[in-house]
Amino acid sequence: MHRTRRYLIGLLLSIQLGAADALAADRNRNNFLLHCSGCHRQDGGGSPENGIPSMQGRVGHFLRLPEGRAFLVQVPGTSQSALGDAAVAELLNWMVNQFSRDEIPSGFIPYTAVEVERLRAQRLSDVPAKRAAVVGSLRDMGYRVE
Repeated sequence: MHRTRRYLIGLLLSIQLGAADALAADRNRNNFLLHCSGCHRQDGGGSPENGIPSMQGRVGHFLRLPEGRAFLVQVPGTSQSALGDAAVAELLNWMVNQFSRDEIPSGFIPYTAVEVERLRAQRLSDVPAKRAAVVGSLRDMGYRVE
């Protein structure tokens, strides 16, 4: 009887955890659609002809450099978002996995609310120049990021 009871409790916990993961994925997808897709499109493809870069197969490379990691938080669309720091951290972690899983460097440490809060306070004065510097550094390292 105890074995059956433990099995059922384990099964219920697994179902709850799976449901929680699904809700988090839905929440992040919805936040992306509401706060990011207007510029970066629903598929993360951006609008390069209008100066909006694609995230597909690229955004994970930014995590290879501290300044690239910071840049993803400091771009105006992220840093000035109405989302709280925890929601931004969760969304960024979802985005890099969603659009650039294969490019995420080994040892990737997910964004945290504390990190996002700190980086949001450091505003970029010249977004295109900062992005160009990060992209140039990544190119020098042998990564193709446009």
